[in-house]
Amino acid sequence: MNFETIPHPSPTPADEREAAIADPGFGKVFTDHMVTIDYDEDKGGWHNARIGPREPIALDPAASVLHYAQEIFEGMKAYKHPDGSLALFRPEANARRFNESARRMAMPEIPEDLFLDAVKLAVKTDADWMPPVEGGSLYIRPFMFASEAFLGVRPAKQYKFVVILVSSGNYFKGGVNPVKIWVSQDYVRAAPGGTGAAKTGGNYAASLVPQAEAIEHGCDQVVFLDAVEKKWIEELGGMNLFFVRKDGSVITPPLTGTILPGITRDSLIAMLTEEGLEVREEPYSIAQWREEAESGELLETLACGTAAVVTPVGTVASPAGEFTIGTGGIDQMAQKMREKLTGVQNGAVEDRHGWVVRV
Repeated sequence: MNFETIPHPSPTPADEREAAIADPGFGKVFTDHMVTIDYDEDKGGWHNARIGPREPIALDPAASVLHYAQEIFEGMKAYKHPDGSLALFRPEANARRFNESARRMAMPEIPEDLFLDAVKLAVKTDADWMPPVEGGSLYIRPFMFASEAFLGVRPAKQYKFVVILVSSGNYFKGGVNPVKIWVSQDYVRAAPGGTGAAKTGGNYAASLVPQAEAIEHGCDQVVFLDAVEKKWIEELGGMNLFFVRKDGSVITPPLTGTILPGITRDSLIAMLTEEGLEVREEPYSIAQWREEAESGELLETLACGTAAVVTPVGTVASPAGEFTIGTGGIDQMAQKMREKLTGVQNGAVEDRHGWVVRV
């Protein structure tokens, strides 16, 4: 599909752009352009692909997304390599997961090639927004929502696919430091048969109250337990977890439909296995977490995701008290996996898996 180019009438002046990306933080410094593609069931599907100025989207008050929440998104990054080129990390996995989310939310799938073309075009167009900071990247947010105007509980017939970019530094304030997490007692993120495995906004909306509770208790993130027994670890509000044990094994909660299948998670499984560790996808309880941390059997807990990459969990808190994992600092495996993964992404470490795609 060919993309129509809509000229930007007033792109950000170079000096203003450079000032904005000098210390961008995360999620606040948006680039000049966006890609949009429309879907209409009555017009044969996807059409009207274009790239133009980033601008507000006009929506009818009866747009389906506003009433029935048909919305999905992805999170991915573009990285700058030593030779000055830009690269994506496993973008085809994002395209596949996007369509898996679409199927669960009764939305149309977008051809993977079209998804990738849209992402690459957005990155090429706003390459000058790459921040010159350590750990800097262009965070890419492809998303799709139901735009048809109607009131009635059925899948919409019209949708809009959009790609926007954000100049980004580190996800956590203060750089990479061990995080303190709160064990949610009264809230769950997802239930069996629900939308937990889809990357849809409702899952994140459900995490906001418990996340606020975590912050009230001096924590950075909230960890959710399963909805049935309230004893099994699932994931953080936006990251998967790994438990590194003294016996050379690593446990990560299994994908049973209530946990988002993280691309960083999948990459870490491969990398940890390469280190000679036995990685097992099996249930891990909150009681086991505390017991193994206190006995020394658990060496480290790693939180991982596209935005935060690999971040160590230092302390776990709940109404029952706190416990510390390992030294409570940035331990060996967390540091090693973070350096190895970011090295592959940034072109400093050999890509043995074919994960890196040049833009």
